[in-house]
Amino acid sequence: MVSLYCKASVVIPWKTFISQSFAISMARRYQSTSFQTVCVLPHDSIKALELGYRQLKTGLFGIIDSHGGPAVGKHVQHHLFNNILSEGGVHLDPAGATRDGYLLTDRNVLESSLEGGCSAVTAMLVDHGSRLIVANVGDARAVLAKNGRAVQLSVDHDPGSPTERASVERRGGMVTQIPGDYWRVDGLLSVARAFGDKSLKEHMSARPDLADHVVDLSCEFLILGSNGLWAVFTNQEIVDIVHKIKDPTKAAQELVSEARNRHSEDDISCLVIQFREL
Repeated sequence: MVSLYCKASVVIPWKTFISQSFAISMARRYQSTSFQTVCVLPHDSIKALELGYRQLKTGLFGIIDSHGGPAVGKHVQHHLFNNILSEGGVHLDPAGATRDGYLLTDRNVLESSLEGGCSAVTAMLVDHGSRLIVANVGDARAVLAKNGRAVQLSVDHDPGSPTERASVERRGGMVTQIPGDYWRVDGLLSVARAFGDKSLKEHMSARPDLADHVVDLSCEFLILGSNGLWAVFTNQEIVDIVHKIKDPTKAAQELVSEARNRHSEDDISCLVIQFREL
């Protein structure tokens, strides 16, 4: 198991408080073939983060979780945020720019013939921090804490769900399940949407689900996490743990550690974005 912890906090002119902290734990059996990362725009540097907020009034955060090798995840890490921000109407239509940025990134991945694929969940703060755009493909998840209540903003792209199954079948694919296993696209992949996966792409999509949410005083923090986290916690359990600990750095560390104690066998990434003091 490999673990990494980090914290960055900035005070910005248009929002009085924001703090983001993350923790990552890589499952030993996947270390040679998997890749997970936490992304913050513009950089992990606190100075650059502060500069980016002041100039762009935009904050971008994300979790990337690869499968079938690290290549696609690393490409998405380096290009997704730039592709979102390069869309001309990002400040007029941030949700549309996010959608188009996801699709452009996937086209570039396919054109590069990279092996494997990845799930991703991203969160964009715009309009002086009063608006939150969440997007995802795959099984990485975003959960918002509103007055202590867990509100899931992302959509799990489980091939067994009626919506995703119908989408795969419309594209000529099959969704099957061996007893005791996950539902899978063409018997192979346990998510119905992802970046990459070129051999399955005609049967699946990288079009993200989007949530556009107002950030008001009821919004306390946002948690982004990979499937290795959500597989062993309910959404409300995670919100309760962060509430109890109050410190986002310690909370991210505790969530990853406890997920491993609960025998999560996958890689685990967790990012806690705190909007106000708890």
